[in-house]
Amino acid sequence: MFASLETRLARASSIEDLRQMARRRLPRLVFDFFDGGAESESTLDDNRLAFERVRLRPKVLVDVSNVSTDCEVLGAPAGFPMAIAPTGGVGYGRLGGDVAIAKAAARIGIPYTLSTSATASIERIAREAPGRLWFQAYVLKNREFLLKLIERARVADYEALVITVDLAVGGNRERDLRNGFRTPFRLGPKSLGDVARHPGWALAVLRHGFPVNENLIGLQRDVSSVAGVAAAVGRNYDPSFDWDRLAEIRALWPRKLIVKGVLRGDDADRLVRLGCDAIIVSNHGGRQLDGASATLDALPEVVAAVAGRVPVLIDGGVRRGVDIVKARALGAQAVLVGRATLWGAVAAGDAGAERALQILTSELVRAMKLCGTPRVDAIGPDLLAPPAGAASRAASTFMTRSSACAG
Repeated sequence: MFASLETRLARASSIEDLRQMARRRLPRLVFDFFDGGAESESTLDDNRLAFERVRLRPKVLVDVSNVSTDCEVLGAPAGFPMAIAPTGGVGYGRLGGDVAIAKAAARIGIPYTLSTSATASIERIAREAPGRLWFQAYVLKNREFLLKLIERARVADYEALVITVDLAVGGNRERDLRNGFRTPFRLGPKSLGDVARHPGWALAVLRHGFPVNENLIGLQRDVSSVAGVAAAVGRNYDPSFDWDRLAEIRALWPRKLIVKGVLRGDDADRLVRLGCDAIIVSNHGGRQLDGASATLDALPEVVAAVAGRVPVLIDGGVRRGVDIVKARALGAQAVLVGRATLWGAVAAGDAGAERALQILTSELVRAMKLCGTPRVDAIGPDLLAPPAGAASRAASTFMTRSSACAG
């Protein structure tokens, strides 16, 4: 007898469990669209492995009977040192997924970042999921359309604008090419059988149609089909976008300006001097340049270059609560999670998005207790263990000295 969705969701004890639930629900071409990265996916994998390479030195004999996760993120109170990363096309996996994630974020008091290519509009999110809202803008060739998007976010009272700067051209996502994933969405002979084996997803698409990227309606007048809007985006990234154009947006936007997609200290320093209010260390979840640095590896250089002038945030590879501790110890103010909450929403809608955040936040609280850090501001670089190579060298030196003393 099959367990109900509610039972399976309650049994999910990790983000990986939610990922597997989503995998079973989705046709392969849709799952791979969310799960995949660029080319050989070395950067996608290394984002995760970078967290695994970091080891912690927990403090003991600290009173952790009461742990507080309250903190500051981008100059305002937050329930946890987290925000939701901009994630495009969530509705391809489950109708209403964007709104589900935004509502879950609002309930626990963390910012939600709406993607330009979301399947819910700027206005709908503001209306149905009021909370701390950030809007992520892709830099489009159509400057008039981009400025209208930014103005819509201002009118809807979004507190911050996030400019993504690592998307001069779309990444070479080979899983999508092999699967024949495309927009406008069309099923070829190769994918028909796979879709038929996932009736829950297929019936929802038949009933409601393939969702539209609502913020991009009207981007290209010759695009008439719903899914065709998404195809127009890839052809409309602006590879000429530069520092001068970013300065124009800084002058135009009256609120917090965040730049996402930074991996270098010199770029981070220049962004601070330009007047940006925060930086997100990001490689687009491994979906752009394969071979780029893992974000956690790039974080210390960016933190050093910024030198406390603005907050530094990080995304890419966050799957555990302890990852948040590691990122904080390395200097990040907060992490952004994208795929983690996406898997929850795709697996089980509103309840799944909430479950994903429950998993991450409960893991964070447990990790804070085990590290002897009852407050977020107690998480610092003193928690970091030396790299494996440094530890081996120290042990070798100790043994040599011990041998010399014995002799």
